[in-house]
Amino acid sequence: MAAHTMLPPLSPLSQYINTPTLTFFIMGVIELEVAFDKPETLNFLKHSFRPLNKRFSSAIVTDEKGVQRWKKVECPIEDHLVIPTFPPNLSPQEYEEHLEEYISDMYMTPLPESHSPWQVHLITYPTPNAAGSLVFKMHHSLGDGYSFMGALFTLFRKADDPSAPLKLPTMGSRLTEQISSYTKLSNLAFRCYYTLTDFAKGILGMYLEDDKHVLRSGAPKVEYKPVNIASVTFSLDDIKAIKNKVEGTVNDVTTGVMAYALQLYMKRVGQEPINPVTTAAIVMNMRMYRGFKNLEEMLKANIWGNHFHFVSVPLPMTSDLDSVDPLDYVIGSKAEMKKKMNSLGAYFSSKFVSLLGSLRGTEAAAEYIHSNLRNTTFMVSNMCGPQEKASLAGHTLKSFYFTVPGIPQSLVFSIVTYLGKLRLVAASEKGFIDSRVLNSCLKEAFQKIYVAATGENPLKIY
Repeated sequence: MAAHTMLPPLSPLSQYINTPTLTFFIMGVIELEVAFDKPETLNFLKHSFRPLNKRFSSAIVTDEKGVQRWKKVECPIEDHLVIPTFPPNLSPQEYEEHLEEYISDMYMTPLPESHSPWQVHLITYPTPNAAGSLVFKMHHSLGDGYSFMGALFTLFRKADDPSAPLKLPTMGSRLTEQISSYTKLSNLAFRCYYTLTDFAKGILGMYLEDDKHVLRSGAPKVEYKPVNIASVTFSLDDIKAIKNKVEGTVNDVTTGVMAYALQLYMKRVGQEPINPVTTAAIVMNMRMYRGFKNLEEMLKANIWGNHFHFVSVPLPMTSDLDSVDPLDYVIGSKAEMKKKMNSLGAYFSSKFVSLLGSLRGTEAAAEYIHSNLRNTTFMVSNMCGPQEKASLAGHTLKSFYFTVPGIPQSLVFSIVTYLGKLRLVAASEKGFIDSRVLNSCLKEAFQKIYVAATGENPLKIY
């Protein structure tokens, strides 16, 4: 492998998440109606995927000053492709079980350091969800979810018209509306108060931690333990019906569903603490603070890389689960989310991390982020996917999802929308959390909240 020219250093945040203390990855699973074969995959990776960004053909090196930098390398595309072999002649359900185990192993397996830190695993076996799959594993230093989603949108095409690109999703949420009004004087006192308290809680997050319970083991190095991956899919129309009832957002609904489901889980496994302190670390796209309202604007500005921070949101909990109105969980989540959207705490906290890194070094900043995450119960990351049926190199997408290995928690949620559906994926600590029971609780929570909001049963839960 021949080395070439040095590229710019990694951004400070990208360096913080590539340390012995903290190492993040992104794993994306694309489920296809027709499977790729090896020649098609190599052709796609070589001529479509790798040319998207110089980082996809660059390795991470540390220079003589201890700064992590990108270094252009020449590497055969075959070195980025892995094709596993499963036992022959199994049923789709059995292949799904093999794939779940394989993904769990991928979760913990480091990427080679000799070339650009990404791999694609070609799954040629059918599951109930797909004829075949492509599983991407990429080091988070390459970019965040919005970077990769933007890249995929340049590769996706309309399934019924491969010559036409997909329509890019907008991000017209309460977050955008609130941020666009920061320059106004209305509610300035509340915003100052929320900003101050959120910033203070961020600093204290290194020391204040959630209760240990059946969803938070608090085990050292929990990010290196095996996981189970399970998912549930809801209709966006059903979610919007709940959203309209409480005059909230999709995020309010999903956060409320998760909060209710977690208490249902605690009760079902017989270890429900009284009013447990349960906090969600929600990923915030910091590009919002620069006024971007949709993915298209971000792509035009060429804002690749890592531009995110975590917002800690306390979840509504009750000591009397049997008598509570399920809709109260959504209403409570809406109230908490509204406070966060009225705050500049995330902005100042991200600046504090940068200052900490410049004054005390990369490891100190990494430890700050790590401690804030390990002291909360779970993380939530979400992305808006295509609203139209998409294809990739002529292969129609049936569904897709992502997760984020390396988070020091027993439970990590990721959310993606596609074709009028919202898929909620839970990566949970194997042997500690029962993923099947958790999945059942998520379905039960959504159904009860929907009934409370509309008086009817939801259209379908997948």
